[in-house]
Amino acid sequence: MSSATPAVLPRRGSAALIASVVLASIGSGLFMPLSIVYFTALSSVPLPLLGTLLGAANLITVPIPLWAGLLADRFGARPLVIVAQLLQALSFLAYVRVHEPVGIFLASSVGAVGVRLYWSSIFTLIADHADHHRSAGKDLWYARANIARTVGIGAGGFITGLVITDGRPAAYHAIAYASFACFLLAALALAALLRLPHRPDPDAPPVAGYRAMARDRAFMGLTALNVIYALSTLMLGLALPTFIRTALSGPAWLTSVVLVGNAVLITASGSVLTRRLSGLRRTRVLCVAAALWSGWGLSLAAIAQGRGAWAAAVLVIATLLFTIAEIMHAPASMALAAAISPDRARGRYLAMFQYSFIAAEIIAPIFFTTLFDRGHAVPFLALAVANGVAIVCGIRLERHLPPHALHPSPQPPPGDRDGAAASETPSRSGGRAPV
Repeated sequence: MSSATPAVLPRRGSAALIASVVLASIGSGLFMPLSIVYFTALSSVPLPLLGTLLGAANLITVPIPLWAGLLADRFGARPLVIVAQLLQALSFLAYVRVHEPVGIFLASSVGAVGVRLYWSSIFTLIADHADHHRSAGKDLWYARANIARTVGIGAGGFITGLVITDGRPAAYHAIAYASFACFLLAALALAALLRLPHRPDPDAPPVAGYRAMARDRAFMGLTALNVIYALSTLMLGLALPTFIRTALSGPAWLTSVVLVGNAVLITASGSVLTRRLSGLRRTRVLCVAAALWSGWGLSLAAIAQGRGAWAAAVLVIATLLFTIAEIMHAPASMALAAAISPDRARGRYLAMFQYSFIAAEIIAPIFFTTLFDRGHAVPFLALAVANGVAIVCGIRLERHLPPHALHPSPQPPPGDRDGAAASETPSRSGGRAPV
């Protein structure tokens, strides 16, 4: 029995990790379409005040990644992810009972802290898991997580669309309860089935803090560059509905078809494409993704005043470019950030990397609405130019990154996975491999 344990537990842990991501994503997807509608339907709080309350709840979470990184390096990322999921579960349970501004703010704040803590620690957990169970490299694990998230959010949104068609309060409450159950089960799966040793070496030299990280020009350059990539990933969901309705005068169902097609393609081809790209430098994968996003932006700019079947055909082709770019970016960017992080400061590095996504979330609505008001093609032309700049900067940044970080580690041969060489994360104590 003991001889079978090493082979069984990693599989259980891997399944628990992916199941946890799926469940958490379903919980998010269930409530995402209702983030504002829920309280407007079930409370008498005015919409402007409601927007202020939800915005303030998100604003107080901005420092969370800094603390999450420190805690992940000290105690491991697994307990943080579990706590984050439990906080989100608690917030959804509270949503059923709160109807006044103070209650809405407190419940939303608990959920917002959970969300920020989750995204500040889940990628460290995935990287730690990939280190201990080398059936796949970090790139493939991040690709699997991206697929799981896409499937979960899509399934959750679909279920919500069916449940709330009658608009009764009981239907909204059912969604909140279902989200609560999803996050609770996600936390229980990690707590019960995922085991990762986290034993800091007391004799290891101290790891430099955030001030030293800020002087790490290669990492900070990658983080700044990822703001452009993250901004690009947000544009499909943010800009497409308005673009189709206003610029193309298209039917509402066209937006749904395009977004569903994007999700299906990510699900069907994410792992396959990531495996095929394993021989390329991660920086070059990101450059190709930027080129595809530039193509997407130029394509939409070209049909900004388009009508008819030809515009719809270009839109479909452009969405294919966007989807391939999205598939390429998600695993390569996170794996590159993990690979250049010192082993004992990975939590801090990957938490800090999340600020590129936070910055993009703040910039994206301002970027799109301001430029779209100047012309339907303007935001997409600007995005194409930004990605062109990202290609140039990415090639220049490549020269300053450690060689081991540029290439995914080779897949271990069957039967030798547990003893595979740790070529992707060689032993180091906070230093850099010479370039």
